[in-house]
Amino acid sequence: MRNAARSLLCLSALLVPLILAACAPAPIYKPTPHAVVATPQQVAQSPERFAGGDVIWGGRIVQVMNLADHSEVELLAYPLDSSQRPKANDSGSGRFVAVLPGYAEPLDYPTGALMTVSGKLDGSRAGKVGQADYVFPLVTTAQSHVWTTEELNKGRNNVRFGLGVGVGIH
Repeated sequence: MRNAARSLLCLSALLVPLILAACAPAPIYKPTPHAVVATPQQVAQSPERFAGGDVIWGGRIVQVMNLADHSEVELLAYPLDSSQRPKANDSGSGRFVAVLPGYAEPLDYPTGALMTVSGKLDGSRAGKVGQADYVFPLVTTAQSHVWTTEELNKGRNNVRFGLGVGVGIH
């Protein structure tokens, strides 16, 4: 009986991570063979090296600017998880500007929301963050997605391990 319990415990230890991983949503954009594997901060240091490369980047919306024939969304970049959701609890990896065709309703792109974009690197632009000079990589956006709270929490386990006794409600 003791060996059966140990076998069941070992099997459970192997299956729980697989089950939790299976709950995570699939990536929303398919990476291309020409995908740039660099952060916006790295691209800003030598934008000509990455020109025309495909990216899937995400981050927190800083501001939306509507211009005559397009819109620009400035983002503070974060690494993406396996579902391409920005990991906002991680450290930022630079800023970039997502260039969108037409008019972007600012209410659809609220400041502070998390967003993922897929597109091509199209140079850079000098600007400022506060009083500091900054180089913003420009991404001509093919697709973009602003994440809802429900989507950000989907597939994340609410299982907590710890020592002691207690009840948690999330």
